[in-house]
Amino acid sequence: MQQIQYVCVKCGCRSYDSDQFQATGGDFAKLFNVQNKKFVTISCRQCGYTELYRAQTGTGMNVLDFLVG
Repeated sequence: MQQIQYVCVKCGCRSYDSDQFQATGGDFAKLFNVQNKKFVTISCRQCGYTELYRAQTGTGMNVLDFLVG
């Protein structure tokens, strides 16, 4: 993953933590518990302000998630 330059819009701090999570979206995905939405979070280490960014999910990972459950 390419390193990004982040400056917090709230406090101006340049230190941050990055993480990611997946969530369901739509009735079909909820019914079969398929987590087909992926997000990246960037959180300021000083004030805790967090921004969410939508990430790309591959079809293969969606199928694997469906099969594993």
